[in-house]
Amino acid sequence: GWRTAYVAMGVTMLIILMPLVYFFYKYHPREKGLMAYGLKELMPERSEDLAGAVRAEKLEWTLSAAMRTPQLWLMVVSQTFFWGTGCYLILAHVGKFTQDAGYSGLFAASMFALYGVSMVLGQLSAAISDWIGREVTVVIAVGLCIVGLVALLSVIDNTEPWRLYVYAISFGFGAGLQAPTIFAGAADLFYGKHFGSINGVVLAGMGIGGAFGPWVGGYLYDLSGTYQDAFILSAATFIVSAVTFVFSAPRKGITRHSLPSDPRA
Repeated sequence: GWRTAYVAMGVTMLIILMPLVYFFYKYHPREKGLMAYGLKELMPERSEDLAGAVRAEKLEWTLSAAMRTPQLWLMVVSQTFFWGTGCYLILAHVGKFTQDAGYSGLFAASMFALYGVSMVLGQLSAAISDWIGREVTVVIAVGLCIVGLVALLSVIDNTEPWRLYVYAISFGFGAGLQAPTIFAGAADLFYGKHFGSINGVVLAGMGIGGAFGPWVGGYLYDLSGTYQDAFILSAATFIVSAVTFVFSAPRKGITRHSLPSDPRA
């Protein structure tokens, strides 16, 4: 039953995650005998001047300052459309879609599990954005998700299960590739001690879209009797997400002269 399954999942997370966090999580690189990247270059000859040197080189972003930049809102829109609307629309309905095509509930659950594994692999591969750039990585992620949606749209009955495998692997890997990259892009722009609250605004886009996506997917299904329109809408939201993220331009950063006002305000 579902109750037993959720209890088992909670106990498993407690047993596995708590020891990992307790023994391996470090708050600062110094706790592992390491130094943050770039700190040596900023190190002045006199250690007491370090704080002043860092302030001279870095903008001290605050939440209010970040909210006055178009870059932050472009990222919010990107996250709203990618995860909130695009992904959650699919994830909420793909199980029912798979069963409507003639597959068993167990097979539908297996495809969901394969999506999850592929997503983890995508997240582990997201470090590639350090080499090829955040924007390129997100565009690749969106492309993979759309490939998965094309495979999903081509499913008519239960005679060609490979199409669902293509969906689960491609869609999962693309979603996993995007997830860390957008936050890395936000960190490229809005670094500093207030990044947590700034990143929370970006995350809010996921929640807003997540409330909208599954509902509109069900509404479109009720209107047409198929998921075709809903899946096409999902593909369109992925494209919007990629475009808005590219326009946010993490590769360029935000210079002082481009700011509407002092970022410390």
